[in-house]
Amino acid sequence: MTDRLLAFLMLCLVLSIPFGITLIYTGEVMLNFVFFWPLFMSGIWMTGGLYFWFYRERHWPTGNDTLAPELKGNPLISVIVPCYDEGPNVRETLMAALAQRYENLEVIAVNDGSKDETGVILDEMALTYPRLRVIHLTENQGKAIALQTGAAAARSDFLVCIDGDALLDRDAAAWLVAPLLDNPRVGAVTGNPRIRTRSTLIGRIQVGEFSSIIGLIKRTQRVYGQVFTVSGVVAAFRRRALAEVGYWSPEMITEDIDISWKLQLRHWSVFFEPRALCWILMPETLRGLWRQRLRWAQGGAEVFLKNLRHIWSWEYRRMWTLFFEFSLSTIWAFTYAVSIILFLLGLVMPIPDNIRVYDLFPPQFTGMVLAFACLLQFSISLVIERRYEPRLGSSLFWVIWYPLVYWMLSLFTTLVAFPKVMLRSRQRRARWESPDRGIEKG
Repeated sequence: MTDRLLAFLMLCLVLSIPFGITLIYTGEVMLNFVFFWPLFMSGIWMTGGLYFWFYRERHWPTGNDTLAPELKGNPLISVIVPCYDEGPNVRETLMAALAQRYENLEVIAVNDGSKDETGVILDEMALTYPRLRVIHLTENQGKAIALQTGAAAARSDFLVCIDGDALLDRDAAAWLVAPLLDNPRVGAVTGNPRIRTRSTLIGRIQVGEFSSIIGLIKRTQRVYGQVFTVSGVVAAFRRRALAEVGYWSPEMITEDIDISWKLQLRHWSVFFEPRALCWILMPETLRGLWRQRLRWAQGGAEVFLKNLRHIWSWEYRRMWTLFFEFSLSTIWAFTYAVSIILFLLGLVMPIPDNIRVYDLFPPQFTGMVLAFACLLQFSISLVIERRYEPRLGSSLFWVIWYPLVYWMLSLFTTLVAFPKVMLRSRQRRARWESPDRGIEKG
């Protein structure tokens, strides 16, 4: 059985589950799953985040008492910066990387066939800063190839990889590498991205999202031992671990999700280090946000289908929690889509009462519970995250929009991503495009 046929059969199974729920039970049961799955996941994230904070973060020094870790042996750190059309941002990014307080560090900028002034800026900076090396690729090869090129040129076994528009906090590289030194089976460490673009409602919502959702998710997944993905914008890797799994996959649309699964399926651990701060640019328009989240959804779908055949082996049991969580979230999206179809059909034609959906919005009590859970989740994240971003409380007003934005984006991107992944040629190399990086830097 080919992978494409297997993927098609799996999608048919996913599509059939909501209809099966409807036929066997009632439309009300289906809607209960639609409404209560986000509530259930919110409870899991809050519990995991509090557990992580209680047993780890609350003991860490704060403010001026926070000191960078001392790295045993003073090892060399290689910071790899793949760049494609990063002219407006790359100088600032490289200056932040070179300004790390940990001094035994080299920076490797890989110009992946940029069409703007990126190459000229990199060459000018290389003449001024001896710790900066520049590699030019004549054609755009994709982020995975750019990262592999940088890894091949690196002189260290510890690779910190950041995007060409990201600003490392002054001690981020040291915090990222410390777990690699302390734990020989750690293959990767994901950092803590913070949003700088906050000039629109979309930007402000993402400030709350990255703290009250993504930050809690990373903490929760680290509690039960596996992380769905390192952050593509800031992460550190052990070169030996990368070599063992064949480095990044050029054909995968999101190399960060794929490398996370490849490492963990080979029994390398992935850690989350919230003290490794990195300030990033994010989309501030609906179009830019949609394109970004669709790419993320496609990446998740690709990894899901890629590992579907062999994930059931007992040796991969530690990944089952992530796999089932992703599966249920996918089923949730298609279930919601089926409920919308049944609601619309019920408006124009008679259908049996047991499968008819009378309302697409949660009942008053359920809606209040969801709203309360949202505010409670953000309040918990505020307690946890305020040490990293003291002004986070100013985003409390904007987080009331988070359920609509986050879950609706999850719904529609999942519905679009799975068919796109199955229709896309797996042999085609994934190229990157210059993304929406916001309207105004905050």
